[in-house]
Amino acid sequence: MPIREILQLGHPVLRQIAQPVPDPTAPAVATLVTDLTDTVGHWRATTGYGRAIAAPQIGELQRVILLHLPGRPVWPLINPTIINHSPEKMVVWDACLSFLSIFMQVERYEWITVRYQDQQGQWHETHAGREDDLAELLQHEIDHLDGILSIDRMVDVKSLCSREEFERQHRDDSPYAQK
Repeated sequence: MPIREILQLGHPVLRQIAQPVPDPTAPAVATLVTDLTDTVGHWRATTGYGRAIAAPQIGELQRVILLHLPGRPVWPLINPTIINHSPEKMVVWDACLSFLSIFMQVERYEWITVRYQDQQGQWHETHAGREDDLAELLQHEIDHLDGILSIDRMVDVKSLCSREEFERQHRDDSPYAQK
């Protein structure tokens, strides 16, 4: 079970731009997907948090993200790009495995369309909205590929709170609630 270290806020790799994956079928990509799956699964099991992860968070500057939504199979997206988005935005609570001790409110598009490749190299498009908080989650992870962190999108520094306070006041109404 290759659980990798998650880089923490301040690590310079988190601010770098990930490179496109030239061959999604390569064995190294399969290994990376396995490492992302095991790492986010471990964090979810030990902390209760971890719906997704991006390759730069484990030090791999490749355009790969992995969603691990409760009750669903893991979903790797290779070379994901937002190709369309709503004109409307929403404010949501956000946190990150790279700084799990703080939560903040960020602004995200209400819906997005993402183009990506699967591990066989086939291109797909998916439309994500508020259902399962998929739009905000995909935006968060794709931001990681561009060296952007959720703290960069914070709407108001006054929304910043500790994990403990977030759990007391907001968790039950958030996508982080156990489902």
